Amino acid sequence: MQRTLPKPSELRQQLVFKRIDPNRRRARLRGATDVWDLRRIAKRRTPTAVFDYVDGAAYSEHSLRRNRRGFADLEFAPGVLRDVSAVDLSSPLLGSTMRMPVGIAPTGLTRLTHSEGEIAGVRAAQRFGIPFTLSTMGTTSIERVADEAPTAHRWFQLYLWKDRERSLELVQRAAAAGYQALIITVDTPAAGARLRDVRNGMSMPPTLSLKTILDASYRPEWWFNYLTTESLRFANFDGSKKTLSEQVNSMFDATLDFDDLDWLRQNWAGALIVKGVQTPEDAVRVFARGADAIVVSNHGGRQLDRAPVPLHSLSSIRAAVGPEAIVILDSGIMCGGDVVAALAAGADFTLIGRAYLYGLMAGGEQGVERVLELFRNEIKLVMQLLGVTSPAQLTPDHVRLFPTRQDRA
Repeated sequence: MQRTLPKPSELRQQLVFKRIDPNRRRARLRGATDVWDLRRIAKRRTPTAVFDYVDGAAYSEHSLRRNRRGFADLEFAPGVLRDVSAVDLSSPLLGSTMRMPVGIAPTGLTRLTHSEGEIAGVRAAQRFGIPFTLSTMGTTSIERVADEAPTAHRWFQLYLWKDRERSLELVQRAAAAGYQALIITVDTPAAGARLRDVRNGMSMPPTLSLKTILDASYRPEWWFNYLTTESLRFANFDGSKKTLSEQVNSMFDATLDFDDLDWLRQNWAGALIVKGVQTPEDAVRVFARGADAIVVSNHGGRQLDRAPVPLHSLSSIRAAVGPEAIVILDSGIMCGGDVVAALAAGADFTLIGRAYLYGLMAGGEQGVERVLELFRNEIKLVMQLLGVTSPAQLTPDHVRLFPTRQDRA
């Protein structure tokens, strides 16, 4: 074998060095190839108690694992020899057109995870043309979220309080601020037992101990932001220093029933979405009470452990409510392929919670944008590989679910 030294011009073509981006946050986020990479970044940069608040679930977290296993164990059935050169991800929903079939779910204590909080989420959602949902337990006010993203698809999520007048005040404020949809969450008659939060002493505001101070000390950006930005609080009502479960149990109404949906329907003129539906029977009754859409959800495993897996419940719920009813799915979605699977299995739309918060913790608004970019790219690619060019073309024939595997402790 004859060897020769490369010419300088050839060497320049064969060895290309990666440029160093002086913007370290941008470089860090661009290096994340999926949501799990962003989760690893978030874990490094966020105090343990805060990260666990997002990452954890109820009791032994069986529902959390089973939600993910439902997506991990499915099988796609691709069609070949289709022209997929032009893919359109837009999805009609509740009188609007979303640019892709995924929105941001309501999350509480959002500014605890990152100081940019809900503002980062709604700005990113506005840029990507998808809905953003503000939680009752949000840390930015109804009005400010509207002001920061005036053209966004804005939804407001309501926990119905024992004090109906205070609940009505929130509903009226959301209507006055131009929110297009109201989500009523119905799977929280009491707070789920999230043992990570109990072990970490999570409260509102956070309770400091030597352990939490030491834990935050090597996450200086989070600590600096927490101390130098607006005080953390529930922005839409007066909170108190209680554990999160105490706060929920003192505020929310365990007597909530189907008659309350009638009351909400009378007091809300926009789209009414009921979140936390898990059985076909409840889905039928909810639509009969005037709901415009439902979210099939087990609260990401944060309420009832060993709850039904939403992905596996979808087909029976769809059969019960019919093809015209609007069915949204959340819980366990971590990538664009999961979104495609949910749509094929019978959902009209999807919501993400943890995935959004991992991006937020990893890099604020830029991190949320990176999450949505990853989802958009993968939804498009998976659809192309399945041989479809729009979400409407996805059918149950494109996916096979395997719901019988045993949960591993």
